[in-house]
Amino acid sequence: MVVFSKNPINSVLFLIFSFINTAGIFLIAGAEFLALILVIVYVGAVAVLFLFVIMMLDLDVNQLKGEIKKYYKVGIPIGLTILVEMGLIIFLDPFKNESAFLNKWQVNSELSNTERIGEVIYTDYFYHFQISGLILLVAMIGAIVLTLRHRDYVKRQNAEEQIMRDPDRSVELKDLRIKGDSQ
Repeated sequence: MVVFSKNPINSVLFLIFSFINTAGIFLIAGAEFLALILVIVYVGAVAVLFLFVIMMLDLDVNQLKGEIKKYYKVGIPIGLTILVEMGLIIFLDPFKNESAFLNKWQVNSELSNTERIGEVIYTDYFYHFQISGLILLVAMIGAIVLTLRHRDYVKRQNAEEQIMRDPDRSVELKDLRIKGDSQ
């Protein structure tokens, strides 16, 4: 329904619904951390951002449909290729010997997935985790500095000027007379 819905707002709502369904599948599979991250990051941030952008753009759906038809010649072969690859993976089952991918001591642990991920991040990869947080902080500050512009036509607050103002000139009294009032 995300792809076939005629209204873009409904498409985003179906996208949110599919993310929540995927989070439920992750919960059933025992991957609580992935389910939580999926709901927080994708439903809470990305999909809601898509929804607000679509609502603010006021898109012309008929014009978009006409432009999409140009890509059918490329899209249909790519879609068929992906469908064939998925069928080969399902029917040929290349992961028959899955025990080669698992460490027995990790699988039999009594810790949950979230606790295991936290233990590994905060012990083995502590410095990597802290450095990635620092890089994100620097990137955020850089984005703010690069986009911050001082424009002459934008009013800015000057705290020093507000504090140092003369209280006698702060309030100005006006005498308002109504038309036809003789007083």
